[in-house]
Amino acid sequence: MYRLPNGEEIFIIDAHIALWDGSQENQLNVQGDQFISCFYDYHKNLSPKEHLWPKDKFLKYEAGTLIEDVFVKGYSDMAIFQPVYLKEFYKNGFGDFDANEALAQQYPGRFICNGTFDPRHGERGLEQLEKDYEKYKWSGIKLYTADWYKDSKGYKLSDDWSYRYLEKCVQLGIKNIHVHKGPTITPLNRDAFDVADIDDVASAFQDLNFIVEHVGLPRLEDFCWIATQEKNVYGALAVALPFIHTRPRYFAEIISELLYWIGEDRILFGSDYAIWEPGWLIEKFIAMELPEDIQKETGATLDLKAKKKILGENAARLYNIDIESQKEKLRHCELAKMIASANKIA
Repeated sequence: MYRLPNGEEIFIIDAHIALWDGSQENQLNVQGDQFISCFYDYHKNLSPKEHLWPKDKFLKYEAGTLIEDVFVKGYSDMAIFQPVYLKEFYKNGFGDFDANEALAQQYPGRFICNGTFDPRHGERGLEQLEKDYEKYKWSGIKLYTADWYKDSKGYKLSDDWSYRYLEKCVQLGIKNIHVHKGPTITPLNRDAFDVADIDDVASAFQDLNFIVEHVGLPRLEDFCWIATQEKNVYGALAVALPFIHTRPRYFAEIISELLYWIGEDRILFGSDYAIWEPGWLIEKFIAMELPEDIQKETGATLDLKAKKKILGENAARLYNIDIESQKEKLRHCELAKMIASANKIA
């Protein structure tokens, strides 16, 4: 938990993390190497020097590393796994539902484990979604519309089969649909991440929340025009937030546009760990002030109240988490003792 100098606590939910395996042993082909290498370029180009990882660590890291970076050093109280398949690139897939679930069981109350699906899997995939829901009780899904499957290099949320899967989510009670609509990753196609199909499904599925990961970058304007009309559309800051270090004014422009168009109640923090460690992102975000000229033009206010909503309160609302009761549950858990011990040593 992040504590201000006056002792006030800020409850933080990192709404976008992963435990991946991009190792050479797991790479199926050259595309697997291209994908994780592109991730690493994002990491190198946007991270502070003191938070750079060697590439071998970046390819595959241990669960203990995640716990240390996200919770012990990273201020987060909870975190949400957002897995993807990428089974055309990796022998065992890029993520592992069971590995995520094992961490959630080891550290109760600390994780929300989301799932994924691919509507191109047809009837077989629908049956698998039901089985997965019964096993994992997912409350959210992460979708990668540019993922490859056989000879297809992407799909749209507005496709007929996508509708059937979203209808199944409504039936099962999976309410939060996180969708990567942001920068491309080699070798995926940029246009397969276009944000336009969010407009269609957000109107059609009013019972679902569509959390647009990476706020549609580089199509921020398109996202804002859609999200201001569709009140069940949210913007998540993963990938956008790291610009706070290398391009602080650019990030100020991004966050002020989001505040102007959709307001402080529909923006979520996410570190996109392990591309970036959350600790420095949170520190810089809490310390940030909007430039006076941007604030004057947009009327946006990024005060502590807004920051607290973005860092945790908005995700808590989407996932039905009562923050005060959750604080009490976590205050004396084993991980809380680890964090307290580490802070004393530091």
